[in-house]
Amino acid sequence: MVGVLALQGDFAEHAAAMRRAGFATRLIRSPAQLAGLDALVLPGGESSTMIRLLTVEGLWEPLGAVLRSGLPVLATCAGAILLAERVEPEQRSYGLLPIHVVRNGYGRQLHSGTFRLESDVLPAGTTATFIRAPRIVDAGDCEVLARRDGDPVLVRRGPILAAGFHPELQPDHPVTRLFTAALGGAGGVQRHAPALP
Repeated sequence: MVGVLALQGDFAEHAAAMRRAGFATRLIRSPAQLAGLDALVLPGGESSTMIRLLTVEGLWEPLGAVLRSGLPVLATCAGAILLAERVEPEQRSYGLLPIHVVRNGYGRQLHSGTFRLESDVLPAGTTATFIRAPRIVDAGDCEVLARRDGDPVLVRRGPILAAGFHPELQPDHPVTRLFTAALGGAGGVQRHAPALP
């Protein structure tokens, strides 16, 4: 069961991508829905709006507990901002990835588009869609799996895979495959989200 945070942003596209990969999904809008997950997706959207809604819905702390439990996580765009240790301009975050991100670091909507990635892990010629994307200016001790014009845009640390772009907008994107392969295919994974009090 893959949970997809569904307060704001492109959660429907992520859920569809997970289902195409053969996984059941659950849209997460309340703390109770976090129980029993095998993996979690933090989608793209507007990070400041997500933070406000997480607080309003009483999800900030429960989601943090699940994120810290070691569950596999795919975080894209705004989701990556939520996990960053340092965010510029400054805003609240979970600080679970030792990365420094600049919100809208590649410019506004006018500068959005699809760009070729440089990677030794992804297939040659892989492209990705960047929409008002965050720029990772320091990847810390994360493993850098892909770059755009030299900048890290896909990083991994432990069970967390974070991208500054939107793999869910391209069917069967290699990053979606990379994440779901780590979940063990149809057999699922062994770790589950902790039961909530």
